[in-house]
Amino acid sequence: MRMSTSHCTIITAIAAFFLSAAVLTAVGPARAGDALPPFKDDLFSKQAILQTGDDGAFEVIDYDEMRDINGRDQIPQKRVQQKYVALGIRKAQVDETLSPDGVSLDVTRVGQAQNAAFTVIFIHGRDGDRRLGANDYSFGGNFNRLKNLVAGNGGVYYSPTVRSFDSNGVAAIAGLIRYASAQSPGRPIILSCASMGSQVCWGIARDGDSVKRLKGMLVMSGVTDPDFTRSAFYKAKLPLWFAHGSRDPVYAASTQQALFESLHKAKYPTHFTLFQTGNHGTPIRMVDWRRILNWILAG
Repeated sequence: MRMSTSHCTIITAIAAFFLSAAVLTAVGPARAGDALPPFKDDLFSKQAILQTGDDGAFEVIDYDEMRDINGRDQIPQKRVQQKYVALGIRKAQVDETLSPDGVSLDVTRVGQAQNAAFTVIFIHGRDGDRRLGANDYSFGGNFNRLKNLVAGNGGVYYSPTVRSFDSNGVAAIAGLIRYASAQSPGRPIILSCASMGSQVCWGIARDGDSVKRLKGMLVMSGVTDPDFTRSAFYKAKLPLWFAHGSRDPVYAASTQQALFESLHKAKYPTHFTLFQTGNHGTPIRMVDWRRILNWILAG
């Protein structure tokens, strides 16, 4: 029997409702591994751990460029092999311009705008824009997995264009956080930042109004904030995950690792993943999004 567009819309809404309910139940008292179900874990999550420390909060992951780029991509660094992506999620993807606080902000949104079970926001680095965090084929298909993990489980994913990484950029993302919170009141919001975009994360960490709406943060290949312990984010003890390549020529891993170690000693909820021989872009390609999101959602 053929169904009308209205029937399809109703069925989609019902499915989204049950997905949202399942995730909301899981991110409460459930264990971290129960929040988001597996998605292509055999391709993304089976990484060899070379070393652990700090009661498991620190780990060194085996990374090999020939295996993890050349062996994974159909066209190295440009197009991953087809098995790494599931493109059906594109049906839930739109480009739009929001105006939180009257400031124009271009975003790619994946998932339902309202009543989302949770929100994930990704901030690109220098010379990037909203397309970077929405590209299905670059970075080994890792953004495609992220979109499927979020929108496929009743959440919403935003990849905005940040025009500057100063106070104006921080204000724009603070507006996006308030907007997402208003669309899905009381639901978790996770902020992730890469490279120079980490300056936005640290700026948001000082904004008490934004921190009240956040569940946690992920910083990849980023700069270090020496004053982080004075921030509202630190005082709220929200989960913070670091990911870095050991051979990062832009921002040294040792500086970020030193911050992690000081936080761990203070019994702050934090985790550090170091990719052995990894470069500046390695964490964006290699982080296990499901593991990180589950850890933050359970925090």
